[in-house]
Amino acid sequence: MSLVDLVAPPMAGHLHPILGIAARLAREPGIEVRVISTAGAGPAIAASGVPGLALLEGADEVLETVVNPPYRIGSNPRRLARQLRAAVGLQREFRGELLGVWAVRRPDLVLADFTMGAVGSAADEIGVPWWTTHPSPCAIEGRSGPPSYLGGWRPGVGVLGRGRDAVGRAIVRGFKGLAPRLAGVRLADVGLARLHRPDGSEAIYSPERIFALTPEAIEFPRSLPAAVRYVGPVLHTPPTPAPPPELTPGRPAVLVTAGTHLPWHKQALLAAATEAAAALPDVDLHVSLGGDPVPASALGSGVTVHQYVDYARDLPRFAAVVHHGGAGVLGHTLAAGLPSVVVPVDYDQFDHAVRLTEAGVAVAVTTTLAAAIRTVLDEPSYRRAAEEIAAGLARTPAVELVAAEVRARLSGFGPTTADPAAGFAP
Repeated sequence: MSLVDLVAPPMAGHLHPILGIAARLAREPGIEVRVISTAGAGPAIAASGVPGLALLEGADEVLETVVNPPYRIGSNPRRLARQLRAAVGLQREFRGELLGVWAVRRPDLVLADFTMGAVGSAADEIGVPWWTTHPSPCAIEGRSGPPSYLGGWRPGVGVLGRGRDAVGRAIVRGFKGLAPRLAGVRLADVGLARLHRPDGSEAIYSPERIFALTPEAIEFPRSLPAAVRYVGPVLHTPPTPAPPPELTPGRPAVLVTAGTHLPWHKQALLAAATEAAAALPDVDLHVSLGGDPVPASALGSGVTVHQYVDYARDLPRFAAVVHHGGAGVLGHTLAAGLPSVVVPVDYDQFDHAVRLTEAGVAVAVTTTLAAAIRTVLDEPSYRRAAEEIAAGLARTPAVELVAAEVRARLSGFGPTTADPAAGFAP
């Protein structure tokens, strides 16, 4: 029996894809799976029907303040440094406990979410192959194309445009190299000798396989490490007791959501939805607070407010989605063949937003939210483009592609460590 350990933080956008892969691998003969996270992930792991193991006892409250602060991180250097210091401390402790677990039973393969930067070095230490799952592959450094985290760049056109992209990539790479020193942290604390390998690829990602969990159809052409494989979104939501939303037959319903993060943004989103509802009397707007309690002020606001909406179960019933560009809702929306209005607010969301609008499946808010919603509902090209992507995703489900590669790797026919001389695809 081969053991595959799957490692992720407890945040839904990172944990749910890992759980979907684990649930699929658990059905494979001869494969045993174990999902390793913190106690905060326990309910979702149990609901998904796979074995789990919790590390970092008592750390979930600290982790929540690190990854989900009550303010926008953006490019604020002090906030970035504070977040990096706390993250490295948690990763160091997690790595130590993980090595203790592996001293008792060593896995045959490790799949880790890209945010778990200390996992790969721990796997290298005990000589176990490890792969990366990446819900936001726009963040992977490439040798061509636009960089990420600079507000959502489109690919540069012509010599000047390509030059601009190259300068942007250098700025991002340089900042990554400088950030640990500014934050006063040591990469060695999480087992990393350097940020980049000799071939130029990022050391926190597997040199063997990186599963990109967004549809390749929305991605810009870029020269990425040869380890990258676009498999598309893993469409998994753990079963929930939350009731399905009641939709009125014959009326278009639009879901408005900011996912499970961004607590500081949700009140503003609710206010924007209330204003939009007044301008769209023929459309029903439903707001999901991503697990947060529904405030009394939301009642009678002109929109229907839900504590939680199950994307896998409920999203296909809507006509469109207003979202922030998070990887989870992005994948579910495209898999359901729905157009969207994208309102990015932080992190990689601006990079996702520009990809969605360039692919013709979403619009950005240029005047009012109501006008943007009206556009995606009334202009059929947005739904047609989304349905075309959905058809491609349905033909080749991501979990099946991942399962096939895991089977091949465990049988000895899978990928091996990338050749440093050929670390990037042409």
